[in-house]
Amino acid sequence: MSLKTIIDNFNIKAIPLRLILLLPFILQISVAVVITGYVSIRNAHKAVSNVVIRLSEETTDRINHQIIVLLDESSVVNQIITTVMGEELIKTRNLQPLEHAYSRLLTQDTVNFLQFGTPQGTSVLVERKENGLLEARTGEKSDLPNRRIYNLDSQGRRIEFVGIQKFDPRTQHWYQVAIKSGKPVWNSKPFIGTGTLTPIICLSEPIYNKAERLLGIHTANFPLSKIYHFLRNVKVGRTGQAFVINRSGYLIVSSVIEKPYMIKGGDLKLISVLAIDNPVIRGAGITLYHHFSHLNQISHDQHFYFLLDGKRQFVQVSPLQDQRGIDWLSVVVIPESDFMNEIQANTNNTILVCLEALLIATLLGLYTSKWITQSIWRLIQVSEAVARGSLDQTVEPFRIRELGVLSSSFNFMIQQMHESFTALEENREQLEQRVEERTNELTQALQELQSAQVQIIQAEKMSSLGQLVAGVAHEINNPVTFIFGNITYVEEYTQILLELLEIYQRECTLTTPVIQKKISAVDLEFLKEDLPNLLSSMKYGSRRIQKIVKSLRTFSRLDEAELKVVDIHEGIESSLLILQHRLHPRPELPETQIIRHYSNLPLVECYSGQLNQVFMNILTNAIDAIGYDRTNHPKWIKIYTKVINLNWVKIEIADNGPGIAEEIQSRVFDPFFTTKPVGQGIGMGMAISYQIITQQHNGKLNFISAPGEGTKFIIEIPLRQL
Repeated sequence: MSLKTIIDNFNIKAIPLRLILLLPFILQISVAVVITGYVSIRNAHKAVSNVVIRLSEETTDRINHQIIVLLDESSVVNQIITTVMGEELIKTRNLQPLEHAYSRLLTQDTVNFLQFGTPQGTSVLVERKENGLLEARTGEKSDLPNRRIYNLDSQGRRIEFVGIQKFDPRTQHWYQVAIKSGKPVWNSKPFIGTGTLTPIICLSEPIYNKAERLLGIHTANFPLSKIYHFLRNVKVGRTGQAFVINRSGYLIVSSVIEKPYMIKGGDLKLISVLAIDNPVIRGAGITLYHHFSHLNQISHDQHFYFLLDGKRQFVQVSPLQDQRGIDWLSVVVIPESDFMNEIQANTNNTILVCLEALLIATLLGLYTSKWITQSIWRLIQVSEAVARGSLDQTVEPFRIRELGVLSSSFNFMIQQMHESFTALEENREQLEQRVEERTNELTQALQELQSAQVQIIQAEKMSSLGQLVAGVAHEINNPVTFIFGNITYVEEYTQILLELLEIYQRECTLTTPVIQKKISAVDLEFLKEDLPNLLSSMKYGSRRIQKIVKSLRTFSRLDEAELKVVDIHEGIESSLLILQHRLHPRPELPETQIIRHYSNLPLVECYSGQLNQVFMNILTNAIDAIGYDRTNHPKWIKIYTKVINLNWVKIEIADNGPGIAEEIQSRVFDPFFTTKPVGQGIGMGMAISYQIITQQHNGKLNFISAPGEGTKFIIEIPLRQL
């Protein structure tokens, strides 16, 4: 079968190259157009969201700052009056000078309502009415009715007596709140003043003289209309809104509603954001209650959005607080449509450009596929000629780089063979390198296996030792318990016999020579005196044996393979009791003092037997280190325990031995490394301790040491194991 026949048979079922080249190209461009449009729209929404969030944050910060500044104006007035009254420049028994001072302060348009009340029931109030006139209400006597009402001129002089009013400041809410607080405090619930229909809040402050005696309570009002005029001039996007609510969800002030309240019977009634007629404010309020069951849960800036007529409205809520009791929430609502129109137009232009690019790319793809297939067809004709035996054929270079490389392969076969041999040599070197790396890995694995074997042997030895210690402790415990239990009865019976003997000696004055001789021989008086002491010593010895048995059983912990909740101090004390014989003074060394600094530790979940092994290893090393120091200065080991946070405890064991040399500190936890003489250790104690703390208990084991300054080992483990 000729090459041409093979090609003709293949062409019947094969897909044309032109279609293979063109179809993926068109699909890629189409997908790119779709993705570009989607990404453009998504990025537009994301960009708008970012811009709106930044704008709302900046607007909210500016609103909160300016409202606090406005509120501080009342505080400044309070400070002036506090200074004047505290220095007693105005006496509480004559409040008319304070009336004049109030009149001058009201001309500054900072506040329009100032009031002062004393513990004796006297008071003074000056208020600027809506017509600009001043009205003073002064009560200089504590008996009721005690407040006289006057109209004042612009200079604060009384020009007209209006009437008398019954008034006791001590019964008023602003007075009682300040007394209870003992410091400046806002009565942040709005109310209507006596001379105006504008909602106000008041700032009350107790005033004391230099002797810390209460002179009275001063209060200054703040009209909420100031916040409204400020919010009305704040630009929130193009059509956004800003408003302030209290923690109960009632509207305090709004940038678009001048009077967000109702007045019934002279009382001010606030309106809930859920019942307000403004759909933007109501939608924002519904969104807040959807995310929070109570508005007291809002402690920092929050971002949300809701749909209004199918359009997204971005909401930012921020706590508005000061140190004098103001606890509101400022809310900024910005429609997404304020920013989306221009971005949507740009997105449409982008999609149109992508479609135009798709059309141009399709035409270029048709031309390119035709050019490539013609070049390949020329290569096929040359291949057919070579297959027919025309070996003098050569492939002319193509202008397409890939086809040019293909044509060169016909003329440089020997060079390709050389390149193949070179590639084989490189593969051989890579294989040798991989074999070497694998050998290193196996060597490391062997070392780890050897270390694990030693650890298993050590663990098995400790387990066997624990079982042996537990068995011995159990066997000793039974006879000791028997002896201790009977000593009490022996002591009691002996006391009875001695009392009986004394009765015999008193009642039976006649004694035979034999009895008298026996009394002298046994030294009866000494026996009567020494026998109780002997029984007491035996009882103390039995208790001592019981404590030792208990410590042995605590140290052995046959249940060490399971996590248990234990007392860390109990494990430390059991280790110390076992090592007690090494702490006593010796001819060559003084006694080693154990200094305990125990904190009130909770029970710790751990492998108690393994943890006791760590304590034993560290304490043994500390005792050995102290033994190397032959000086006569006092020897001590200090043990500290404490809780370092809610989930971790720390145990520190420090000694005043010679310390660890700097050149070997990095190898303290290495297996088989030891500084002890041959036969006194294999160097696995600290390595196993490190593994027990870090791997078994997910903790930390470190040490601090310097030559001549002793060593401190620090153990940190969690209270509960995951």
